Amino acid sequence: MGLRESPYSSHFLGGLDAVCRELLYPSYWLLSQLLALQQTTAEKQELRSRKCPPPHALEVLAKGPFLLLLLVLYVPFCLLGLLLWLPLQAARRPFAYQHTPRQASPEEWALPGTGKAFHFVSANLCLLPDGLAKFSNLAQTQWRAAHIAQALVQAARHAVLPHKGSAGSGTRKGCREQKSRATESSPLRTCPGSPATDTHVAVKGPLQEGEAPLPREITASFPPNMDFLCLQEVFDQDAISCLLRLLGPHFEHILYDVGTYGLLGCSSFKLLNSGLFLASRYPLLEVQYHCYPNSRGEDTFAAKGLLCVQVQLAASQGQRIVGYMNCTHLHAPETDGQVRCDQLTMALGWAQAFQETHAQAGDIVAFDVFCGDLNFDNCSPDDKREQAHEIFSVYTDPCRVGPGQDEPWALGTLMNSQAIYDEAVATPETMKRTLEHSEGRKKYLAGPVQASACPDLSAPRSEGRRIDYILYREHQSPAGLKTVSGEALACSLGT
Repeated sequence: MGLRESPYSSHFLGGLDAVCRELLYPSYWLLSQLLALQQTTAEKQELRSRKCPPPHALEVLAKGPFLLLLLVLYVPFCLLGLLLWLPLQAARRPFAYQHTPRQASPEEWALPGTGKAFHFVSANLCLLPDGLAKFSNLAQTQWRAAHIAQALVQAARHAVLPHKGSAGSGTRKGCREQKSRATESSPLRTCPGSPATDTHVAVKGPLQEGEAPLPREITASFPPNMDFLCLQEVFDQDAISCLLRLLGPHFEHILYDVGTYGLLGCSSFKLLNSGLFLASRYPLLEVQYHCYPNSRGEDTFAAKGLLCVQVQLAASQGQRIVGYMNCTHLHAPETDGQVRCDQLTMALGWAQAFQETHAQAGDIVAFDVFCGDLNFDNCSPDDKREQAHEIFSVYTDPCRVGPGQDEPWALGTLMNSQAIYDEAVATPETMKRTLEHSEGRKKYLAGPVQASACPDLSAPRSEGRRIDYILYREHQSPAGLKTVSGEALACSLGT
């Protein structure tokens, strides 16, 4: 039996949830608009370019009190919706599912045989409500959601299925190659002009010895044959609806609104979900979500956690060929390294338990991927605790030589938030050209940080903070399958 689409087991509960959300939405929108009165650097530049710009203070004085008054007047209705909605969360599954039926039974693989390539894209899209997005120097969440979805759809329309051989184009991170063809993608941030990282994972027979690592690749578009999308910070409900509508025809299986709300399953009150959004071309067999119980500060209000998924890729002589994806978004504040380490330890245990629980005798594991925004890099001195975590002895990071040292071709995935509106990174093409040069990378990619969260000028020269990862793990297989990974940095989110 397949996954149920609604997070609720009955239409009545689902309808009641929809009514409660309608009651809550006006207060959510008013608060977001009130916070959105602050300006991004782009909005400040636009005002300065006008001959007689109206003072921003006048706009705040005109709109602020009016929005605040409406918000106060609506509080009773908000409280009513909240009182009805919170108890419902005890009956809610921590994710919703969209299925767009297209394909029949899984294809049959002949093993051993020719290589099969799977492409993964991991990206932090920063799709927060408009008011919260302004704190990241971002605006126009709905427009950005539509733009991102259209870029993904444009690439998906050029997909060639089934996959034959290996492919190696990508999105935001850099290039990597391992023992079986794999591709992953993850964009740079922050958002309007951020690259993404693409990794392709190919499954093939025993590799030729002596294969050299792939060179760094920076592209202006997403890869044309994406199989799996692992997106983070997809919080805004209208942005989620936009992604579902545009991506649904190209990705048959989508998990969204992942996480718990209220006090259910976590140690503190959650107003936002985890922000995780997963899209797959292949059937989802099992899904499980865990919430991190140790969040602090601003992260306390988001249900960050780990999403574990088992997918069926094909079959061979009656045996299932499956893959595992573990998607996450770790604690954000730079100074809370121990919190991230504890979350990684929990995630590693949850991922292992999930696979042990849902594996069947005779399963052939084609790939096992751990990806997402881990919020630490391999170049900042103050991230040493995370850099030495045991996860790197279980999963392989193709961009990494060892703790504190990346491959020379690896690129950072975090942009300098104060420079994201510059002309040099305003479009995918200009961002690609800029990041192909060391001076451009030095200026527009965020550098290593110290405890004060300021750039650490004494740190060794790096190619930027690589905080988005796609790791993989080998599984023993009677068919002799190996995993080779290639990574590319895609600038397709530059706008």
